[in-house]
Amino acid sequence: MDFDFSDDQLALRDAVAKWVEKSYDFERRRAIVAAGGFDRAAYGELAELGLAGICVGEDHGGLGMGPVEAMVVLEELGRGIVVEPLTQTFVVSTALGAHGSDAVRQAWLPRIASGEALVVLAHQERKARYRLDTCEAQASAAGGGHTVTGLKHIVAAGDQADAWLVPAQLNGKLALFLIERGAQGVNTRGYLTQDGSRAADVQFNGAPAQLVTTDGLTALMHAADVGIACACAYGVGAMDQTLKLTVDYMNQRKQFGVVIASFQALRHRVADMKMQLELARSMSYYATLKLGAPEAERRQALSRAKVQLGQALRFVGQQSVQLHGGIGVTDEYVGSHYFKSLTQLEMSWGDTLHHLGQVSQRMTDSAGVFA
Repeated sequence: MDFDFSDDQLALRDAVAKWVEKSYDFERRRAIVAAGGFDRAAYGELAELGLAGICVGEDHGGLGMGPVEAMVVLEELGRGIVVEPLTQTFVVSTALGAHGSDAVRQAWLPRIASGEALVVLAHQERKARYRLDTCEAQASAAGGGHTVTGLKHIVAAGDQADAWLVPAQLNGKLALFLIERGAQGVNTRGYLTQDGSRAADVQFNGAPAQLVTTDGLTALMHAADVGIACACAYGVGAMDQTLKLTVDYMNQRKQFGVVIASFQALRHRVADMKMQLELARSMSYYATLKLGAPEAERRQALSRAKVQLGQALRFVGQQSVQLHGGIGVTDEYVGSHYFKSLTQLEMSWGDTLHHLGQVSQRMTDSAGVFA
């Protein structure tokens, strides 16, 4: 099997890497976080590069690419711990493209691809505990359309989005709806998350909603799997840069008159970090390549990937802090922000223990070895 990237994919990686290096340095990121954790101008720059249209078909104004290209992009954004929620764009555009009606796709995918509209998934509820089939939000038919009532938590850029993709119960079955920001009965409360990105609690009180699909659970599981693959790719980029920062620091920091990079015990710890990074990279590739598999196989694969990524994210982040010493947790040093990003990623789209349980539940007698 050929795992080499194509020339187009390498060119895409290079373009994103240059943008991160030249246009999204640590000082700009710090200013964005201080201003609230989301910058529409920065998101617009990503859209101008064509990145918002990667998972949108050419017939709807997108680039018509796919999961591998999205992975390439997110690795580079992870290196810069970019807080603008391009992951959400990939999640929503994939879900709408695969499960939405023609009317929904024609109305929203071109706007998403151009960057005109930021649409995010609003699915987390307080009692769900990462379970996608647990949903208290209710939808009902009204005047030829639908309305939705419910409260969604930790919605990425939830108070800045132009619309939300919202799961809700319709006649006892989970369905998926699209609700516009200007709809009546919508209230948001925005806040910063630990990694500096922006999120919000979004309350819907009889808000007018456009039905995307009545098979909401299937669509939501697909969307969540895309989100996991995106988180894996972003995490690999963030870990890659964390390791680089750690090695650079060890080559400068002196103890007993010599650089600490010369100490064998510390070199072994860096080697363990590198091993975890490469394990995570392999599982990120695995997750991305499994997005096109049948649902049962895809869900199992994505949970496996998230378990490995969760272990790696925590290990690399914690080892980096320990090898840096006190400076590793100071707000002025960029490394502490990578640590916070890695820690939050481990809990995103289901934490390690949740996905370990999912892998266990889906395990067969042969554990997949002979199947």
